[in-house]
Amino acid sequence: MAQQLPAILITGGAQGIGKGIAHYFLEKGWRVAVIDQDADAIDACQQDFGNPANLRLIRGDVAQEADVISSVAEAVEWAGRLDALVNNAGIADPDTGPIETLELAEWQRRIDVNLTGAFLMAKHAVPHLRQSRGSIVNMASTRALQSEPNSEAYAASKGGLLALTHSLAISLGPDVRANSISPGWIDVRAWQANAPANAEPLSATDHNQHPSGRVGTPEDIAAMVAYLVSSEARFVTGQNFVIDGGMTRKMIYGD
Repeated sequence: MAQQLPAILITGGAQGIGKGIAHYFLEKGWRVAVIDQDADAIDACQQDFGNPANLRLIRGDVAQEADVISSVAEAVEWAGRLDALVNNAGIADPDTGPIETLELAEWQRRIDVNLTGAFLMAKHAVPHLRQSRGSIVNMASTRALQSEPNSEAYAASKGGLLALTHSLAISLGPDVRANSISPGWIDVRAWQANAPANAEPLSATDHNQHPSGRVGTPEDIAAMVAYLVSSEARFVTGQNFVIDGGMTRKMIYGD
């Protein structure tokens, strides 16, 4: 009997960083299941990737438990196993305006998608990850560690992901490892649905403000995901990895 290929489940994987991660793992020969609620992004992703046999695109909302249950079940039935879960789905825009005018519904929407969605996915994926002694990677943000004005809901949701990560690591070990990644500025324009063919290049100033000399790419994040879900990281759990070209270590002064 042929051995099953390893399988990864990526939320919010039809565009942006998630799409970059999906492409990376497809190139590595994994079976890749993607959950995304954006039907247009799913269609565009299917066309961009050429409908490979090892890709399964599932429409679902990670903030709705019924969707999570059915999506995880579909992914596992299709792949035959589950080795890794990447909780990448999230509302990317951090700016919600002054806290005095921030509506509770807007606050709750970010918490539901960015944080509760990761909880629900872990809840229903863990039984399958235990069987494979698999791994969870939560996509946090450098804004869990530092902030810009008017980003309270986003920062709180990403900070919650860091705490959820180390809690999962303690609760699920040694069967399942859990880690998080906090990306900085990642240029995802080429990985968005219906991405413009001739987007303006980023400026030298954009790149040079990073100690690494450039803005990040989804491949930078995917490479860290690949390490964290591999056997080479079997002694790594409960950790957060900042992938930001050194920006959170850079002292910045006013003019």
